[in-house]
Amino acid sequence: MSLWLATPCVAQQSETDPVQNITTDQWHLSLNFGLGVMSNPLSGGDDLPLVVIPEVAYYGEQFFFDNGRLGYSLTEDASHVFNIVSEFNPETRFFVDWHPSNIFPLTSANSLATSNNELQIQQPRLEIAQLEKRKWALDAGVSYHYVNQQHVFSVQTLADISGVYEGWRAALQWQMHNNIGELAIKPSIGIWYKSAALNTYFYGVKEKESSTGAIEVGSSWQPYAKIDARWPFNDTNSLRFHLAYYDYSALDDSPLFEQTYSMTAFIGFDHIF
Repeated sequence: MSLWLATPCVAQQSETDPVQNITTDQWHLSLNFGLGVMSNPLSGGDDLPLVVIPEVAYYGEQFFFDNGRLGYSLTEDASHVFNIVSEFNPETRFFVDWHPSNIFPLTSANSLATSNNELQIQQPRLEIAQLEKRKWALDAGVSYHYVNQQHVFSVQTLADISGVYEGWRAALQWQMHNNIGELAIKPSIGIWYKSAALNTYFYGVKEKESSTGAIEVGSSWQPYAKIDARWPFNDTNSLRFHLAYYDYSALDDSPLFEQTYSMTAFIGFDHIF
């Protein structure tokens, strides 16, 4: 969960922060104000400035909504959490501005991939303006979290249920919740596996999009690392720092990428309503 509350309440788990405590049957809203950027590794893509970032969540006894992710808790105890989850596939975020992963960039745990220098010599780089529009896809699947003190180990598998790209993705993640005095620090490392069907739809090239013909993209393993830190001023206000690195070097079959990584960086103030 992306909201940090000072008072103990009922524990509910989300994909991005599964051990945070949050009151059930109540909407939770916070706004982050500051300066930041989410870089776009695609050729011709614009970086996204981060100035005002909302975070919205609602947790019932079993159903929950957390920053664009809708889910249902199957079982939950102190150490084990099983969820059914659904969300829009985040790959579209580099092609459109108004995507949930762009609206809630500080909670995204997803990653993409890019080409290398050798590939760029072999075939011309394409800009996203030359491509057909990539459609939004709805993914659904299951997630599992194992909580051991301040450590959280997570695994999830999601597949396209909208018939857009007809592929799937899966992830492993380790996350730690730690406090140094009043400073709360939350590092995360993980890796995504993405199927060839997913990568080809978003980062491949159709025959009519290029004079050199269609280009298919294979499956990929894509690591990422994040750190989120907060210094509370009181129960509702805190200083926030967020830094995330997503590795895209695995998609060396695609000519769409200008960089082999993307970074999200933000520093500002968080206010909980």
